Amino acid sequence: MTLHSIIIQKLLTTNAHIGRRVAAHHLKIYTYGMRNQISIIDSDKTLICLRNAASFISHLARDKNARFMFVNTNLLFDEIVEQMTKKMGIYSPRDNIMWRMGGFLTNSHSPKKFRSRNKKVCFGPIQPPDCVVVLDTERKSSVILEADRLQVPIVALVDSNMPWEIYKKIAYPVPANDSVQFVYLFCNIITKTFLLEKKKLKALKGHIRKEERDLSTKESSKEIQESVQSKNMSNISSLNGEVLVVPYQNLAPASNDIAEIKNLLDKIVVVKFNDSLGTALGFNGPKSLIGIRDGLTSLDLIVNQIQSLNLTYGCHIPLVLMNTIRTHDDSLKALEKYSTSNVDILPLSQGQHTQKKSSSGQSSADELYPSDHAAAFLSLMKSSGTLDVLLSQGKEYVHVVSSDNVAAAAVDPRIMSHLSQNNIEYCMEVTPTTSYLSKSKMVNQQQGMFELAEIARTLPKDSAEKFKFIDTRSLWVNLKAIRRLVDTNALKIENLSISKEMEGDQMVLQETAAGSTIQLFDKAIGIDVPQFRVVQLNATSDLLLLQSDLYSTSEGILVRNTAQANPANPCIELGPEFEKVSDFQRRFKSIPSIVGLDSLKVAGDVWFGAGVILKGRVSIVAKPGVKLEIPDGAVLENKDINDPSDI
Repeated sequence: MTLHSIIIQKLLTTNAHIGRRVAAHHLKIYTYGMRNQISIIDSDKTLICLRNAASFISHLARDKNARFMFVNTNLLFDEIVEQMTKKMGIYSPRDNIMWRMGGFLTNSHSPKKFRSRNKKVCFGPIQPPDCVVVLDTERKSSVILEADRLQVPIVALVDSNMPWEIYKKIAYPVPANDSVQFVYLFCNIITKTFLLEKKKLKALKGHIRKEERDLSTKESSKEIQESVQSKNMSNISSLNGEVLVVPYQNLAPASNDIAEIKNLLDKIVVVKFNDSLGTALGFNGPKSLIGIRDGLTSLDLIVNQIQSLNLTYGCHIPLVLMNTIRTHDDSLKALEKYSTSNVDILPLSQGQHTQKKSSSGQSSADELYPSDHAAAFLSLMKSSGTLDVLLSQGKEYVHVVSSDNVAAAAVDPRIMSHLSQNNIEYCMEVTPTTSYLSKSKMVNQQQGMFELAEIARTLPKDSAEKFKFIDTRSLWVNLKAIRRLVDTNALKIENLSISKEMEGDQMVLQETAAGSTIQLFDKAIGIDVPQFRVVQLNATSDLLLLQSDLYSTSEGILVRNTAQANPANPCIELGPEFEKVSDFQRRFKSIPSIVGLDSLKVAGDVWFGAGVILKGRVSIVAKPGVKLEIPDGAVLENKDINDPSDI
């Protein structure tokens, strides 16, 4: 059965072909003949007229200022028309009431002269509409007469006995029986046509904006380019649910002038969230105190990095450590070894006063607001005097770092330079999902607008396909913008708070998705950072990545091995025997080499020797009651191992 036959059959099921007993002479072109003294409307002609009407409505819908008016006099169609106009976003209850009280168009000031006072209009603009759609056309209808007087195009359902005086005023007649089934089909076609054109218009605007940015980059000089880019970014509105995502490699390189870099770094303060415990890994203490590699923890890495920047450029970057009650004491003990360093460390704990550790020996007290990530940091800025202290020290940007992402702690002068030059108020570091990266090979080379709904805070396995980016939970926020929000009372983080139960204690945490926090700022962007900058520490499989030869450390920064060709990290799945850090350390005599590894699955009683090399896809699953020992120096490439004979 062809598509045309299916559509005709659909029309026949709505009784659209059944006409009246009399067929007017001018409407016989739409009739197929007579049967049982009833005129039969040609369904092919109805389909042609439907297409013409839909084409006109779609052309009109491309204009965002186009005004539609739907007129209905049949109570059976009220719910259909109401649902249609609500989906199209043009429903107005006030105009429905005004319609019953007054007239239509030219009769709006003299309702007593209007005969059809019970008509119902689902959308009645103050100005004359650009199109009038009549669902049940009546003889001598004043609606059609007045629309024709104002030269407003009319789309209307017509019967086989409509008078010529009325018919000739209808620009797009649709010959059909006005049954409830056909009216529903007709309204459904209008709705889908309207919404499709709006979707195309939105996509076209995004494409035009991208072409304008590309053209500006090619043809303009450096000064004009910076001016246009600043203007474009100033028009970015987070309220429409979109954000500009800029690839990291598109950012201008940092200046080679040490004095200029020092000036940039002096404007930064780093906030490290330290609110996660290592209980899921069998570690009794904060997750930030788990050894990553070379005897260093993630807390050591960020302190060493800031210390290295301060020594290299002679700048002053303070570190604010956002602890919880459970992580505060252990973190203070770990920070004792940095008491003589050149890094000012400000540890904050929930419900406690804070004591600032600095090289100058000064201390200050601030009251801490219950905190968690972006919304929590904004809450702290609003509720304590920290914001004023930082601004008085000449700080302009704060780099907020998540507690789980070990690789996101890097203070990058390249990012800071881009934010400062373009007056960005809010920046979130994102990275493409594996599925989106495989579909879009050019994703890391082109910037564009993306829906906030396409950026996931955490990537759920059951719905990973619908997301294009993952929020690394690494933020850059302008302190002056926060001051503006506080002064105008626009910073109402308390509306975003929710109650969560964590490990038996009831705590009120300030949580927010990227979409809700980013909407507080006028100039907001996302920066598409490489995937290797996102290394979570949520399981021992992540610990295997960090302790392997895939990464090394240099001045507190995790450096990825350039020999690894795949930009994505290997997929590693360790069984419950490796769940705890202590078991993980016992079962590896030394961490295997995984450069060139694509995926690894280990389950059962498996023990690794020293100097093991893993490449390709490796699966090591020990059978119940069988102990598998991988010998020293073994090279496993694209192998499935289930018993000792497979090694």
